[in-house]
Amino acid sequence: MPEQRRRSAHRNRGHDNRRPAPKAQRRTPGDAVRRAAYDVLHAVETRDAYANLLLPRVLRERGLSGRDAALATELTYGTLRGRGTYDAILDLCSDRPVAQIDAPLRDLLRLGVHQLMRTRIPAHAAVSTTVDLVRSVAGPGQAKFANAVLRRVTGRDLPGWLVIIAPEDELGRLSVTYSHPRWVVSALRDAVGGEEIEDLLAADNERPGVTLVARPGRASVEELYDLGAGPAAYSPYAAYLPEGDPGELAAVREGRAGVQDEGSQLVALALAAVPVEGSDSVWLDLCAGPGGKAALLSGLAGGRDARLVACDVQPHRAELVRKVVTDDTAVLVADGTRPAWEPGSFDRVLVDVPCTGLGALRRRPEARWRRTPQSVAELGPIQRDLLRTALDSVRPGGVVAYVTCSPHLAETRVVVDDVLRSREDVRRLDSVDVLTQVAPRLSGLGAGPYAQFWPHRHGTDAMFLALLRRTS
Repeated sequence: MPEQRRRSAHRNRGHDNRRPAPKAQRRTPGDAVRRAAYDVLHAVETRDAYANLLLPRVLRERGLSGRDAALATELTYGTLRGRGTYDAILDLCSDRPVAQIDAPLRDLLRLGVHQLMRTRIPAHAAVSTTVDLVRSVAGPGQAKFANAVLRRVTGRDLPGWLVIIAPEDELGRLSVTYSHPRWVVSALRDAVGGEEIEDLLAADNERPGVTLVARPGRASVEELYDLGAGPAAYSPYAAYLPEGDPGELAAVREGRAGVQDEGSQLVALALAAVPVEGSDSVWLDLCAGPGGKAALLSGLAGGRDARLVACDVQPHRAELVRKVVTDDTAVLVADGTRPAWEPGSFDRVLVDVPCTGLGALRRRPEARWRRTPQSVAELGPIQRDLLRTALDSVRPGGVVAYVTCSPHLAETRVVVDDVLRSREDVRRLDSVDVLTQVAPRLSGLGAGPYAQFWPHRHGTDAMFLALLRRTS
């Protein structure tokens, strides 16, 4: 989608973001759709579950498919995205603060408010189904309370509530209107600038499409087109799936293709595209789990008679990597800050460091509520140590890609600049130039030498890339 159209589509969605409900709002036995959404929401709230991992399993186990699965997905993700706005509404409609409401009831109230504010489900149906669910989960007393609160919520639509609940200061207004914690709004504004911040926040609240990757040497984009996918905007290995479950595609089931954001594909392709002199036979993915970039790199390496070594500190994540990479890829369980190899062993190194995930809030909306400024401070030392390991692990003349799925300046350019301040043997490459060679249609990545993707500009996660050459 061209940038101007994308901006226009996002504008003002924080003020009225109603989504069409499926045409047939049929009730399943016991309203299993809403119960599935609630169970996932409650697991996210109380057990730190990840909705993107848990929801597909719940849908399969309960036999929900088609329109029922689509509605359960919308209710789950929409409630998670809108939580900040919905809590502000509930604070005015309840006789006690949201923070003092028992967790099960709080999750159910948020689910009810989402249906009232941002779907076309009739108000009476949204209230009655939510109250029925409260009765089955929390008992008749709580059901009466929920009924009273939700009926107060029906007194205004979302724009009407925003007039009342949104603070007058700019950060507060953006925080409540677009349902992001205040500190996240501030950090994102520092990174993208004040003129684009509303477009970015609105894009974070959009449901992302499904992007597939054809893994080199195992599948082609033409095969994905034959399965119903369409051309992607940038990556030569990507295709967009307009509808359906990607897990039902043979190429995905067989591991020859996968689901991978285009920004994630492009940072791996950029690492592979940088020229290196001399040997180019051994590559390293230092933090490889769960394996999306490693799968792409392993195919690219194999096409050049090179070999990938993929490393992760967690055994279960290493096992996920093992399932998607080529057979000649060595998968190690090892701490990337304590390398199990000699310095200078690799020609190319990818270090996709652990981060706050603020660049993927479209896909993991619960991350905005789990992370705090302290999370950024805690991750900083690990990010720096991993980048130092990556630079030590690459040979002179080789290249390192430092990658985060966060645009937070303290996780991106500040980390790279801090580490390079004490390194005279490393040179920054122009990541923007390399990426535009890989994908000529790309623009809006910044002035260089670092590159930053954005959901509202590119339709991708907010991936950051720094390309660094070891000089001696």
